[in-house]
Amino acid sequence: MQQFTVPQFLDIEDKIIGPITVRQFLILLFAFMLIALSYRFLTFITFLVVGVIIFCVSGIFAFLKVNGMPFHYFILNLLQSVKRPGTRVWNNEFQKYLIGTDEKVVVESNPIAVKEERLNTSRLAELSLMVDTQGSYGGEDGNETVITTTKEKGT
Repeated sequence: MQQFTVPQFLDIEDKIIGPITVRQFLILLFAFMLIALSYRFLTFITFLVVGVIIFCVSGIFAFLKVNGMPFHYFILNLLQSVKRPGTRVWNNEFQKYLIGTDEKVVVESNPIAVKEERLNTSRLAELSLMVDTQGSYGGEDGNETVITTTKEKGT
């Protein structure tokens, strides 16, 4: 059997100029091009303000890491979670508004008493056997039910 070397550290980017990676170099190159354009077309005071802002933003995007991932991935994940949050929060206050008025009527319901039953290990083993056999094992009571499935032939 042949032995192969398995690549490691796949998430580390290649360095091209000292400690600067290709992604960082391209971000900084684009930022310096924008700064050069702003120098060419703006007044000097406006150029200084815009140049400092572009320099800071590009430095943040090039070098800052949040939880070990580059900043632009963090921004993309942030925008995605703001646009479509994964956690849904249920407001359990049931409020009914009367038609034509601003009054709220809060409906109170009596909580249902739930019998808390502690299961011992033999009962848990029996329940897991019922789940594993898909209900064909009926339990210790002897009321064994057999579930048959029929497959329909496709036409």
